[in-house]
Order: sequence, then structure tokens, then C-alpha cells
Amino acid sequence: MRITRRTLLLGAGAGALSVLLASCTPEPEPTPTRTPTRSPEPQPTNGVPLPAASIRSTWTSDQYAFGAVSFVPAGVGAETRSALARPVDDRLFFAGEATDEEAPATMRGAIASGERAADELRDAAGDGERIAVIGAGLAGATAAARLNDAGFEVTVLEARDRVGGRVYSRVDDVWPLPPQLGAWLFGEADADLVQTLEAEDISVVDLAGSLWRSPDGDTDAVATESLTAAIATAQAAPVDSSVADALVAAGVDTADPTILALLALLSTASGAEAAKLSSWFAPPLPPAEPRAARDSLLPFIEHTLDGVQVGLNQPVTRLAYDDTGVSVRMGTGEALSFDRVVVTVPLGVLQEQGIEFDPPLPFANRGAISALAMGSIETVWLRWDEPFWNAEEAVWHTVGGDVGIRTWINLLPATGENVLVGIVGGDAAARFSELGKDESVALALEALGPYAA
Repeated sequence: MRITRRTLLLGAGAGALSVLLASCTPEPEPTPTRTPTRSPEPQPTNGVPLPAASIRSTWTSDQYAFGAVSFVPAGVGAETRSALARPVDDRLFFAGEATDEEAPATMRGAIASGERAADELRDAAGDGERIAVIGAGLAGATAAARLNDAGFEVTVLEARDRVGGRVYSRVDDVWPLPPQLGAWLFGEADADLVQTLEAEDISVVDLAGSLWRSPDGDTDAVATESLTAAIATAQAAPVDSSVADALVAAGVDTADPTILALLALLSTASGAEAAKLSSWFAPPLPPAEPRAARDSLLPFIEHTLDGVQVGLNQPVTRLAYDDTGVSVRMGTGEALSFDRVVVTVPLGVLQEQGIEFDPPLPFANRGAISALAMGSIETVWLRWDEPFWNAEEAVWHTVGGDVGIRTWINLLPATGENVLVGIVGGDAAARFSELGKDESVALALEALGPYAA
């Protein structure tokens, strides 16, 4: 039985769990362009034609995310993520990629955090207790499934009109394959997760070959040794410093176009600029040849939630807790009572005080929320009827020049589809998220100039 049939139809007869669709702001991503009819804009002059379809993410401004992934700023201690994950009075339990110490900002980290939180709650709870899980992303789905299997009465409350959270496969007839507007790329450390996806008949393809190109033509791949050596030296220092300061201390010219390209690549994984990232807890560079989800990831989330009651369009605004249980206030103003709650909303929502806690969370939890940071990563998907490029490599990086997007995924070799995906992180992603639809497409086409055949 799939979640599409088990989703709670919260209305008349469901008591406090009534659905008010107007209480949920729709997904902020613009509708895909359905051309051949185009607005009367001039054609680009760099040899890149207008796409037949486009769609983009806007995680930075998404009210249910306020960013793409968490990161550790310079000067923040190692215990911060564990402090964020610390249960409160055995009533509130926390999960989500920001709480995972081993693999933060990853799908596998979100899954591991859901398993941890579910186990912590199970150890504290009695038989037959009513549990609420706030959020139906990977962490929430994992926790809910684990608790449901343990015999608890579990209800998932999701603010959006869909499950998946920051895993978002947009299925649309305009696209020959679903645009992945959230997490969708995998490295070697994700081998177990990829195996699980493939067992669910979700195809994962290899993105083989990388291309580094400047406005003057192809160039050698940018060496990473200077960055890794600077970080290694900084990690041995008695005081944490930013990645940018670590490079300067190592005598690396941070204005060099090759270093700027490398740092732009780092920001596509971390969502942050090198001047903000901790060198002690620096995230790894993206894999040179990642793997990518070819199919929608929605069935994976649905299968995880199979048999679990899920309420969509149910934003939670307040959690009041004491030694008797937790009162969950909904966006409708109604309240539900549970014995314990697992909170899996993104760090950005906690930072924006999207949920009020009564009493306030302990200082350790609040301090962790304040100390960690949320990074910006945005993607733009573009499709053409015919390719304008002849590069066979799957991963492109632009060195030098004044371009807004430096990293591109060429899906043509792996899928046979004329689709390019731009990925941008850090301050550039925050600026990109503020652009209108036409402006964002124009910026993407300008960035693709070096790749026009």
C-alpha cells in the first residue's frame, strides 16, 4: 500500500487534523517553460540557443527550508551537531542532516539521523505511545518507518503538499526525465544508498568524464593539492580558521582564477563561501565523476512511508511540552496531543523560528541552532530539442571569466537527453535565487557560452 493511498485525508470527521490548503504556500519553483513559443526576447549572441524548457530550485527562499544544506562555520566546535541532536526531556527528539556528525549535508546523513532519533525515542517510550514526526523528508520518513515497525502509533505531519523535503523529483510531461531540484548526486561513500535505490528500480547513472574550460578553450583540470594541503595544515593549528584564511596562510593566491574555480566547486557541495567554512570541519569536494538519479526518487520515499499515516499541508507552528506529553499546534490554530515528537525540519526553519518551543529549548540546543549555518545551493535544468554542444564529458567546470554558474552536468552521454544542469553554491546561489525566471535563464545561457560548439 503506497503513501498515495495512505495519506491522511484530513477533513470532516478527522477532528483537529483538518486540511486547509490555503495554509500552505505552494512550491516556489516556477512552472517549466512549454515552448516552442517564446517571449520576444533577443536570441543570445554567444551561440547558445534558447532552451525548449527550463526549471530551477529556490531553496534559499523556501519557507520550509531556508537553505539547501547545513555547514559548520569557522570557530564552531565539534560538539555542535551532537548538541543540536540532544533529546529534550525525553519528549522532543531531533533528526535531519544537520544533526548527523558522520555525513552531514548528505542523503545518507539524513537517513542515519532518522535511525538514531527513532532508536533514542524507542528507548525512552512505553508501549502504545502516540508519536508525531514533524517533516516527511528522508530523516522524517526513516524515523517514522522505524517507529511504526516498533509498534508505535505514528503520525507524520508535513508542511508541504508532497513528501521528500529537500529530495524533490519534479515529474512533468515536459521533461523526458524528472528534473531533480534537490539531492540527486552520489559519491563512493553512497554505495549502500545507491544499491538500495536500484533495488527499488530507481536507475542511477554514471556521470563519466570531467571537462575544465576557460573562455579561451579547454584547460587542464585544476589541481586540488594546494587546497587539501592548506586545510590539512590548518587542521593541525590550535585555533580553527576559515578555509579562505587557511589558503592565505599557506601562501596560496586566492585571486587566481583556478583557485576561484576550485572554491566555487567546493561551494556547490557546502553551500558556503570559503571565507565562512571551518577548515577543521571542511566539507569534501564533490566527486570528480559522481553518479546521478535517472528516475524519480519519490517512490523511494513512498516505500519508506508505506503503512505510516501522513498528513500533508500540515505546517506545525508550536510545540509545547512537559512531563505528560507534547501539544502540537498546527498552522490552522488547532492542537494535537502526542506522547513524544521527532522534529526533522531543516536547520534553516529552526533558525528562522518557524516553530515556537514552549518552554524554550535548553541552551545547548539553542546554541547549536545559532552556531551552525545553512548554505545556499541552487540548480537550474535546461532542455533543448537539439544539442548545441559537442563535449562528451558529463561534468563541466568553467575557469576564469565573469560567469554566474561554473559547474554543469551534461546528461546527454548518460541518458541520451539534451539536458544540462547548472549547479551554483554560496553567495552566487543566494543571488541566483533572487532572480526572476527570465533573468535566471539568461544568466545560465551566458554561463554556457564557453561550451557552444
